[in-house]
Amino acid sequence: MSCFAILHYAGPPYVGGVEITMAAHARVLAHAGHSVRIVAGKGAMSTPNVTLWLHEALGSRGARVEIIAKELAAGTVSPAFHELVTELTDWLVEALDGVAAVMVHNVLSLHKNLAFTAALQRLHQAGRLPRLLAWCHDFAWLDPLYTPELHPGYPWDLLREPWPHAHYVVVSEDRRGMLAGLLGLDPSQIRVVTPGVDLAAFLKLEAETVELIAQLDLLAAAPLLLLPARITRRKNIELAIAIVGDLRQQGYAARLVVTGPPGPHNPANAAYLSELLALRERSGAAEGVIFLYERFTTADGQPRPVTDAMLADLFRLADGLLFPSRYEGFGIPALEAGLSGIPIFCSDIAPLRATAGTAGNYFALDEAPATIATRIAATLANDPRYALRRRVRTSYTWEAIYHQTIAPLLVGKRENEYDANP
Repeated sequence: MSCFAILHYAGPPYVGGVEITMAAHARVLAHAGHSVRIVAGKGAMSTPNVTLWLHEALGSRGARVEIIAKELAAGTVSPAFHELVTELTDWLVEALDGVAAVMVHNVLSLHKNLAFTAALQRLHQAGRLPRLLAWCHDFAWLDPLYTPELHPGYPWDLLREPWPHAHYVVVSEDRRGMLAGLLGLDPSQIRVVTPGVDLAAFLKLEAETVELIAQLDLLAAAPLLLLPARITRRKNIELAIAIVGDLRQQGYAARLVVTGPPGPHNPANAAYLSELLALRERSGAAEGVIFLYERFTTADGQPRPVTDAMLADLFRLADGLLFPSRYEGFGIPALEAGLSGIPIFCSDIAPLRATAGTAGNYFALDEAPATIATRIAATLANDPRYALRRRVRTSYTWEAIYHQTIAPLLVGKRENEYDANP
């Protein structure tokens, strides 16, 4: 595997959008097996395969940096500036030795430490920088708060002229247009790589849930439906299987997670389970119906208990509750779905009417599964929240962003990747 460096004025854990992005990039790179160097003025990240290379003069604050910044703001390029550029250039040679690519955040577009910018430019001109990915979040020359501190010529022009063979990256289409205008580039020469979300941290998922999501590829489900019940005949799981089969036949990547094991008290449950497994194969839902007692197991194949915490995780992750029970005394899952903010698709029986109320999407027990499937699909298709949840799961997790956009940028030329000045 390769070694990559991430450069900025400050590294994690300092709070800011750039630092959060750096931490996420370091985490996904390390998880992919690469080694990562965070090169910055300060930082304290502690993650396996991530090392810190710190030099206080790379920061945006500090006595030397602030004195030089005041001189530059007044239009003076002093000997102290040149001395610091030379010092940082020499130090960066060692810090970046053996690195395959550098992800430089804001240093090529912001003026918070122009000696840092100039040192990188000196190395880049000399051909001593590895592959340069210029992540530009903010633009000094386009910010009226900053332009009074900028002047024509070196080193300020380093922030508004394209660097040959640098690969420019921005976080949005809006920023792409701004940077293209500033540098005089065609927008197609600038890659958009959005920030993302840490799904596990945001949803506070248990480690076992994260493991299960990866094992079963649950994030690819569309929709992901949850049936929290033991495998007993009164839960009417056969109807849920048939519904999922019809959804898949209609072209949806539907998946259903049945959380409970076979009921332990009735010997007939074993026969019922056999019926369900056969139906799963016949219905076209073989890949779409997951009995956790089969898949969430110990090393020797024994079912692992689904804890309350994991069940809560699955509710937060799911796109809907599918609950086709014939009989219920009350219907707690409807309440849990309500707290989780997900749609409720359930049988039209009195206890579920009492708990779900007008929030329920009800179906009769004798309705055709295909009819129910069509109604579920229509309900979700008309819910923009579902569409956004699906987009986030598939395209906006840090892991998805890494695999879809960052990894190709790091390893070399790929289709739709451009040099600023070929």
